[in-house]
Amino acid sequence: MPSYRRAAVPGAAFFFTVALADRRSRVLVDHADALRGAFVATTREHPVEVDAMVVLPDHLHAVWRLPEGDADFPARWRKLKARFTRAVGGEWPRSRSKIAKGERGLWQRRYWEHMIRDAEDWRRHVEYCWSDPVRHGLVAAARDWPLSSFHRDVRRGIAPADWSGAVAPGRFGE
Repeated sequence: MPSYRRAAVPGAAFFFTVALADRRSRVLVDHADALRGAFVATTREHPVEVDAMVVLPDHLHAVWRLPEGDADFPARWRKLKARFTRAVGGEWPRSRSKIAKGERGLWQRRYWEHMIRDAEDWRRHVEYCWSDPVRHGLVAAARDWPLSSFHRDVRRGIAPADWSGAVAPGRFGE
């Protein structure tokens, strides 16, 4: 059985990629309100500061900053995924292993996480979130994708509305 080591640094910022088991699915955008509700309920119990987030049809990316003294992002993802799965219902293909563990089969088991190292690393990951819908060919510009923190960041003056920056290659967990 593999042993996964996760960085447990209280108050740190992390970049995440969380994907559905069926990478052809559109359930995240088709049920964006249910995802939003699961997120709100989860972060009410376990707060995070959302530096960036983008929801695509079959996966999402997020840059979260955890509260001081708190490093438990696995509990947040576990609860968010479970709440969303219950909210959308349905039947999903499951392996024997997922059946044995009581998993519903909607999500990939694991997710990618990366602890943000410095301001430049943070900027690259936030911009990756903004640009991912363009990279996947879903829209021509970041401003055209509705399920992105890009719009909030434009309102806050963090990004110009016409931002079309290219993101340098790196390890982003897709």
